[in-house]
Amino acid sequence: MPPQTLFVRRAAFSIEDPWAVPPRSQRVPLRRATDGAPPRLLTEVVVFADDERLNVLFLSKDEGIVATHLLHDAPLYDEDVVEIFLSPAMPTRYYEIEVNPLGTTFDARIDSPDGTRATMRADTGWECANLFAAVRKTLDATDTIIRIPFASLDARMPRGGEEWRGNFFRIDRSAAHGDEFSAWQPTLKNPADFHVTSAFGRLVFE
Repeated sequence: MPPQTLFVRRAAFSIEDPWAVPPRSQRVPLRRATDGAPPRLLTEVVVFADDERLNVLFLSKDEGIVATHLLHDAPLYDEDVVEIFLSPAMPTRYYEIEVNPLGTTFDARIDSPDGTRATMRADTGWECANLFAAVRKTLDATDTIIRIPFASLDARMPRGGEEWRGNFFRIDRSAAHGDEFSAWQPTLKNPADFHVTSAFGRLVFE
């Protein structure tokens, strides 16, 4: 499946309404990670940039929360979570940031010389300095806003036309319906595996 392109537009972040989707920003649906089919629970991702941060908004239909972890860098991926993989320079090194429905965060720097889980190395001692995350729970949705400082990724605000690589994911655990793994760029691995750099999409800054 060829990598898709997501255009990252410039927009101001609104502290008064952090869940607002800026004008002209794309709402990108996630698909089932294992086969690219529509997931049972819709998740849309909105990505935009201001002068200092990359802002990622997950808008997720939900039927119940499975989350207990409250400690930073706990294994959030064992329960409900949204995940961001970003590679500002080259896919052999990327950054993984996760947030669960309780607002708990996980961050790691990944070195993956072969683009596969088998040979990757995760540095959980790396900290995404000044990371901001917040969660809003409504009757049938769990929405998450994540603000990532460019400086924390050893990057500056990208100029128009510059490109990063990356992917966006969601894990929903359900005893009634089974676990669901969603991705912007499906990795087409079963069992689900998100650490596939060849599946990373293109993030083109405007």
